[in-house]
Amino acid sequence: MTNQYTPAKVWTMDNENGGEWASINRPDSGPRHEKVLAKGTQPLQLHSLATPNGQKVTIMLEELLAKGVTEAEYDAYLINIGDGDQFSSGFVDINPNSKIPALLDTSVDSPIRVFESGNILLYLAEKFGHFLPTDLAAKTEVMNWLFWLQGSAPYLGGGFGHFYAYAPEKFEYPINRFTMEAKRQLDVLDKQLANNQYIGGDEYSIADIAIWPWYGSLVLGNLYNAAEFLDVSSYPHLVRWAKQVSERDAVKRGRIVNRSWGEEWEQLAERHSAADIDAVLAKQP
Repeated sequence: MTNQYTPAKVWTMDNENGGEWASINRPDSGPRHEKVLAKGTQPLQLHSLATPNGQKVTIMLEELLAKGVTEAEYDAYLINIGDGDQFSSGFVDINPNSKIPALLDTSVDSPIRVFESGNILLYLAEKFGHFLPTDLAAKTEVMNWLFWLQGSAPYLGGGFGHFYAYAPEKFEYPINRFTMEAKRQLDVLDKQLANNQYIGGDEYSIADIAIWPWYGSLVLGNLYNAAEFLDVSSYPHLVRWAKQVSERDAVKRGRIVNRSWGEEWEQLAERHSAADIDAVLAKQP
């Protein structure tokens, strides 16, 4: 690094620094504008964006629907984080942390708000009885990996992804630091998958649903355009798993919900029924 930074005695916000997301990042919380969230007719109301964290939940919901769990029907509304939708009064009421995704379960007498993507997966798994083992040892192993993802993904996204792909300037130190950690995490997953069909063992679970949008997308070349840089082919077991999960119908369906970029057959800003997804996927050549 050529520039030496000396921290001030008391930090103050620099509006000119922060890269692509500088216009929305602030050091305070709470609503910035008044807006009532849209509400549909389905039991579950999702407000999200098809980032990896958002994809976790829509994939989970589509997996539940594929199993015939009609109670998992949902309306999905787009939260454009670039426009600051996550700071509306309505969204903050569901998630005071102003991060997508946020879910409102209206199937109960007093609607339940659920935020943090890992917690939403756990809530849905326990509510509907799928994708989480009941055996104590097997359940604990799945939960080990769910919590691993929640603790590890910020190093991949906010660390590696930010400095490699989004930061306004490229600096060797942070890129090297977070590349080292990203590759260590890939190695952890590769070694786990060398002896297991899925992340938590022999059965597909919320561990796979949580991890695939981040690490599966990364090794398949769909995240940060970094597959070559990270030499993902050196993690063959992880690549095998990533491809296997990507072929699931529910994954193909869930990954396009609340997506507003890419090919036309990959974009579905709002979802209110299965027919909405069918219509978009039918556009693929």
